[in-house]
Amino acid sequence: MTDDAFQPSSRSNVSPFIAMDVFAEAARLEAVGRKIVHMEVGQPSAPAPRTAVEAAKTALSHGRLGYTEALGILPLRQALSGHYKRQYGVELSADRIMVTTGSSAGFNLAFLSAFDPGDRIVLTAPGYPAYRNILKALGLVPVEVEVGAETRWCLTPEHLDKVRESGPVSGVLVASPANPTGTMMDADALTNLVQYCDDEKIRFISDEIYHGLDYEPGQKSALEISDNAIIINSFSKYYCMTGWRIGWMILPSQLVRPTERVAQNLYISAPAISQLAATAALDAVQELEEVKAGYVANRNLLLKGLPEVGLDKILPVDGAFYIYADVSRFSDDSLLFAKKMLHEAGVAATPGVDFDPVHGHEYLRFSFAGAHDQMKEALVRLSGFLR
Repeated sequence: MTDDAFQPSSRSNVSPFIAMDVFAEAARLEAVGRKIVHMEVGQPSAPAPRTAVEAAKTALSHGRLGYTEALGILPLRQALSGHYKRQYGVELSADRIMVTTGSSAGFNLAFLSAFDPGDRIVLTAPGYPAYRNILKALGLVPVEVEVGAETRWCLTPEHLDKVRESGPVSGVLVASPANPTGTMMDADALTNLVQYCDDEKIRFISDEIYHGLDYEPGQKSALEISDNAIIINSFSKYYCMTGWRIGWMILPSQLVRPTERVAQNLYISAPAISQLAATAALDAVQELEEVKAGYVANRNLLLKGLPEVGLDKILPVDGAFYIYADVSRFSDDSLLFAKKMLHEAGVAATPGVDFDPVHGHEYLRFSFAGAHDQMKEALVRLSGFLR
């Protein structure tokens, strides 16, 4: 019998991640024999690169896997430093790189090391729901700014000027390419925003987890603009290693030791085997570009096929592997609509209310990270469901 005096903490009172709830419901349907097309979670259908798998096998066959230093193993941090030199032309000391247990740990560490309780952090809506939920759980204040077509769904200095009329802003968090939209900030827009934050002494956090998955020109890292930015990235998306739970941060020099201290106490270190596999994954560019070609084919298929079945209002899909589609002609409740679509059509997608509490009832997010034949099957099923 539960004693009602022992209640959960107020900080645990955050919204669920609805994408994972849809994923769980889809799994329950599959368990009773239903065939489900998964378009609800941002998870590549391709396995981890062969180089990563072989490195893990080698590590398992050579004895004990133990703790590593909290910053991560030096070979991985050096390899990441080389990656930034090749990809962005940036000279980066391995001392500024921290390896994390996925990007999720990176956000926790960034929020804890850079901000104090009560600080206001600006996010975009639509945007990744875990941002606001983690901030709330840590006693920080998420300030969601609705972005739209007039700024190509990007945050601008003008938005921040408006927010600051109601109180100080300590931080800004932006993803480009973005989740759920796939929309990417162009080089000028990102530069203007980062420079504004530097000038106004606002901490800028750049979620670059979908870097590498770009289909339009102009991808740029905030690291190219300012050494004050915190960069968060992961091996989950481009490198197809979601279950390995391995990511990284690039920190301004003054935040390295504070973040390391927090990490030592919260996590000790990221998994050793995943760090070794990730080091090897950085050499798998040819294999991963072949996977990306599959996303390109899926994107092209859906950008043509979704309007043909009635979903013709789609935000710009510059990168990542998502399509954010307006479903308001069919329903004004995307949560109920997604449930109906899952049970009747066998297509799992994420309702927009996960990403935007105000206008999300009009949208669904479709992930095209799956196999091409599954995307074709989804269009067939949606055609019957939406007619």
